[in-house]
This record gives sequence, structure tokens and C-alpha cells, in this order.
Amino acid sequence: MTRPRFSPSQIRQILEKYEQGTSIQEIIEEHKISKATFYNWRSKYGHSYSSTPEEISKLIEDYERLKRMFADISLENMKLKTQLNKINER
Repeated sequence: MTRPRFSPSQIRQILEKYEQGTSIQEIIEEHKISKATFYNWRSKYGHSYSSTPEEISKLIEDYERLKRMFADISLENMKLKTQLNKINER
């Protein structure tokens, strides 16, 4: 079994060159790949979105904010359940 020559990140970089206007012919000659390989990559990786460090940072901040919101709501839910159980015990 042969090892792939290009990692997914390298493939995305090659596809970004195509999206920026480089012709397919130039790309396949530069990277020594076939047209079929290029079109297979485009169908497999073409819809992947590459994220910049700023976008990743923003996503991490959003994730942390949502995690804190979930924790707060969970605590509030537990308190309300405890109060409800006290009321039902009376």
C-alpha cells in the first residue's frame, strides 16, 4: 500500500490556488498530479473551509461562552428541581 504524497492540508492549499485563479493545467504540472487526481481532490476537499487563526480563536471563544452558559443553566435547573422536590415533600 502506497503512502499518500499529499496531506489534506496540502491538498486544500493546492485547491485554494485554483480558487484564486490558477489554471488547472498549471497546478497539475507544478505538483505533478493527473487531472483525475485534481478533480477527485476537488470533489472530496473542495467544499472544506479553511479557517484562519482569527476564525479559530473566535470559535474557541464562542465555545467557551456556550459552555459557561450551559453550566449556569444546569445549575439553575438543579436548584429549581431541589426547590420543587421540597415543595412536593410538604
